[in-house]
Amino acid sequence: MVFIWNQLSVKEMKVESGRKKVVYLGILIGLFLAFFAVWRSGRGREDTGQETRKFGATYMTMNNPYFQDMNAQIEEIVEANGDILLYRDPAQDQEKQNEQILDMLAEDIDGLFLNPVNWETVKPALLACKEAEVPVFVIDTNVYDDEYAVFSILSDNYDAGVQCARDMMKKKSSARIVVIDSPGTKSIDDRVAGFMDTIAGKEEYEVTAWLHGKGELEISMDVVSELLKSESEESVFDVVLGGNDPTALGALAALQMNQMQDGILIYGIDGSPDGKVMIKEGYMEGSSAQQPVVIAEQAVAMAYDYLDGKEVERLVIVPVTMITGDNIDAFDLAGWQ
Repeated sequence: MVFIWNQLSVKEMKVESGRKKVVYLGILIGLFLAFFAVWRSGRGREDTGQETRKFGATYMTMNNPYFQDMNAQIEEIVEANGDILLYRDPAQDQEKQNEQILDMLAEDIDGLFLNPVNWETVKPALLACKEAEVPVFVIDTNVYDDEYAVFSILSDNYDAGVQCARDMMKKKSSARIVVIDSPGTKSIDDRVAGFMDTIAGKEEYEVTAWLHGKGELEISMDVVSELLKSESEESVFDVVLGGNDPTALGALAALQMNQMQDGILIYGIDGSPDGKVMIKEGYMEGSSAQQPVVIAEQAVAMAYDYLDGKEVERLVIVPVTMITGDNIDAFDLAGWQ
């Protein structure tokens, strides 16, 4: 009995020893593979003669799927190149954005993707980038002092407003219109200008109220709600032009809360997934669609070209497309164009 027990113990010890060897071998293999991956990554950089580049990115807000998806695309491409992207959310505060840009400059970024909160008062940050010799790549909306930018890549924002106005005029012979803008945001300023220029001289189309929505759903919902509560002459309208899709969706939410959405045409500008679903369901009339993924891809490609010493265009305008209930089935509801 003792002999059998001793034999079993010896076998168990051998099995346990074998298990330990397998575990140790697995650990060694894992360490080797990790080392090899790091070595190969570093070797690739040595072969190209490049060091890891670090980019900064800042958008007027990250409380908008448009900028979230744009940033995700930029980040994906930058990291696929073995580089680093730092990004910041100033939450619609230009002073904060300027401070964040200074912080990123202190982290030795090699280039900055910039979507300004205010196209004029971003200038101190542009001057700081020039002083630090960090190139600025403007995306989605202009900067006033564009001589400090390497390039600007934008949607055709003026035409987006034109498209909304033309669609409205096809469907209504007259209208009382609420415009929800965002003063200082050049992209939205241009959209409103396109809309207003298209209806200029046509007295049957009257803008009864101008509201400041700052491009945000919640703010737009609040300002439209306040207008409806006022029961003033301005509160009677049958068309809403939102400076972007979140603005239009905020107006829709306010109208639904007050059970007043029937018969009101709501226009946005983005062609966002949420906006397209609302068009499909009949709650929004239309949205002039942007292409944030295309803008992101082109911006990163141009940034790398510039850093590699190649010439790049100073201004790139990306076309927009009007989406309504008539053509909504041609678009992917879950993604961007």
